[in-house]
Amino acid sequence: MYVLIAGGGKAGANVMRTLLRNGHEATIIEQERDRYERLESEFEHQAMNGDATELFVLEKAGIKRPPDLVLALTGDDEDNLVISQISREKYGVPKVIARVNDPRNQPHFDLLGISPTVCATLSLLALVEHEVPEHELVHLLELRKENLEIVEVQIDKGSPCVGKSVDRIALPAGSQLISVVRNGKAEIAVGSTELQPGDQVLAILQPGKEDELRHILLKK
Repeated sequence: MYVLIAGGGKAGANVMRTLLRNGHEATIIEQERDRYERLESEFEHQAMNGDATELFVLEKAGIKRPPDLVLALTGDDEDNLVISQISREKYGVPKVIARVNDPRNQPHFDLLGISPTVCATLSLLALVEHEVPEHELVHLLELRKENLEIVEVQIDKGSPCVGKSVDRIALPAGSQLISVVRNGKAEIAVGSTELQPGDQVLAILQPGKEDELRHILLKK
């Protein structure tokens, strides 16, 4: 597999190392001179100095092949948008993954159909919510291309679904329970699985169904 990485920060450099270690071909582009020199000393000819939003830089890196995958991992969301659009629309790159530095910019990526995206801030917030007891429903993963999301629901003793098996719970249309974690052990949620206080339930559902799911699993 040939991968083109735009952005030579810690994320880009770590991905580059892993790809090369796994036997893939990759090129990393970095605009900042000092950072590029550090990359060049490690990756030699597989590191390039330049602005990955410029066509001649991308072409010199081999985007005309085209790569199997382009990773837009710069620290600038506008640059990542431009790199993603150019890669996909001008050069026909089959797969593009973009970094979103500021969660407030996510709608711009969605509007342009750039998916999947990676946002460290949102991932950290999801982990924080996971550890805070008062968060009964936590968003774990959004599958924008499939128009689905995965959430975790914490079942308490007052939940209306306590003592009921999955096949007796009238889940909202467009939702399904995936698994139940009880006492640190996970099991697939099947029809006979009975929910108990303290269970952590994973569910997959269509966006906008969260309130319905919360009402059925959590509220009397």
